[in-house]
Amino acid sequence: MATEPATTTPTLSELELPITGMTCASCVRRVERALEKTTGVEQAAVNLATERASVRFDPAQTSLDDLLAAVEKAGYGVRTEELTLDVTGMTCASCVRRVERALEKTPGVEQAAVNLATEQATVRYLPGSTTRAQLVAAIEKAGYGVRPVVTGGDAEERERREAARQQRRLRQLRLKIGVSLGVSALMMLAMYWPSSLATWPISEHNTMVLMFFLATPVQFWAGWTFYRQAWAAARHFGTNMATLVVIGTTAAWAYSTYITFFTVHHAGDGMHVYFESATVIIGLVLLGRYLEARAKQQTTGAIKKLMGLAPKTARVVRGGAEIDLPVEQVVVGDLVRVRPGEKVATDGIIVEGRSSVDESMLTGESLPVEKGAGDEVIGATMNRGGTFVFRATKVGADTALAQIVRLVSEAQGSKAPIQRLADQISSWFIPVVMVIAAFTFGIWYTVGPSPEFSHALVATIAVLIIACPCAMGLATPTAIMVGTGQGAELGVLIRGGEALEQAHKVRAVVLDKTGTITRGKPSLTALLPRAGFSE
Repeated sequence: MATEPATTTPTLSELELPITGMTCASCVRRVERALEKTTGVEQAAVNLATERASVRFDPAQTSLDDLLAAVEKAGYGVRTEELTLDVTGMTCASCVRRVERALEKTPGVEQAAVNLATEQATVRYLPGSTTRAQLVAAIEKAGYGVRPVVTGGDAEERERREAARQQRRLRQLRLKIGVSLGVSALMMLAMYWPSSLATWPISEHNTMVLMFFLATPVQFWAGWTFYRQAWAAARHFGTNMATLVVIGTTAAWAYSTYITFFTVHHAGDGMHVYFESATVIIGLVLLGRYLEARAKQQTTGAIKKLMGLAPKTARVVRGGAEIDLPVEQVVVGDLVRVRPGEKVATDGIIVEGRSSVDESMLTGESLPVEKGAGDEVIGATMNRGGTFVFRATKVGADTALAQIVRLVSEAQGSKAPIQRLADQISSWFIPVVMVIAAFTFGIWYTVGPSPEFSHALVATIAVLIIACPCAMGLATPTAIMVGTGQGAELGVLIRGGEALEQAHKVRAVVLDKTGTITRGKPSLTALLPRAGFSE
């Protein structure tokens, strides 16, 4: 009796899309039809009251992007939100791609972009479909960490905490670099001691033992961060830059330890140890990380300068009395008095008084602007002349200055198109390097000169260490951070890495009016002497 072949029931997923632009029942049916026509969608139900669409679909046949495209093609939109997470444990561009893939697999995530230089992940997702906790769990499952959100204190206080954390990291790196390279110098001195000066006082074997005790702390103390990062990747069947460093230095240390304690040495037998190679590699890689960390720290200067423009306190009128409050405590609707020479605390509209306000920090105009009742004032601008009272209309993250700071921060963390290509290449780079290193060892061990194992080991370590793809993942984002930061300091706001990359194609710049670009201060253009006086 013939049996029918078993059919596999597809695993269906359910997703809710927050729809925008619907006004009536016909809109509901139009969105439903658009979704139902998408390949892999089994059912779509749209609710006009909640403005949400419930979709049951086969993820093997369709994706979130396909569903969003279907809704947009029908003439409607899907509301999304963005979240920025501070990711820890990334070392190279392959880590970037691994974190992005982990986030993109989370239900409800439309797009994930990870920046190695800023160590941040920007996630665009559907509200209600996923949460911050789920995104953090996805990153941790991939072998990385997320710094918790620091609550309490103003933005400047959080900036100080972050600067203190970076300073501690730099101090630790300096200590490890000094010990690693110092020990390496001592071992090289012992290995290449000039016999013309004096006879080295320690026997060859005792010198090897001494080098073992010098190299071991460097290997497992200074280099411990590499072991931790490599293990975090290995637990999830992945590799990263630390994997190459760990394999190369551990192989050199283990082989040298075996030669030192488990073989019999004879003069001229060609048996060499490579303790100094392991310590030099660890020291130099740590030096590279130190230079990277210092460069990242310096590129945040633009944001710090912008944040420094904001005043710390505001003179608020409450209950007929004027009280000085921290600017964070000002709420929408508060009346704030500004005296000559003071900065405007937040955005608002003047209700009493007149004055001239220097808005050069925002507009570039060097001449103060006359302001009166009903005129708008911008936070962080300087009051030059009279006294006025204004009503706060925007506070905190809604002010113009806060939006500029956010724009600069997002621009520094954005990706240029060329960087996406580099990240994709890097995700395959390390596995390919490990295959090449294994092939190199086999060739040298098979046909190389004697001692075969020693030469094969040195060649393999060279391939592993030289191939570390640090620059591939850091060069472009660091350049974007420097470029957008320098532009912000000069009053030029760049929207992101893509705009910066395309800027080389600009052949003409059109300005909307005279005086848009100024020096920011008046200058003497002509001298007209009074009668009886000469120039």
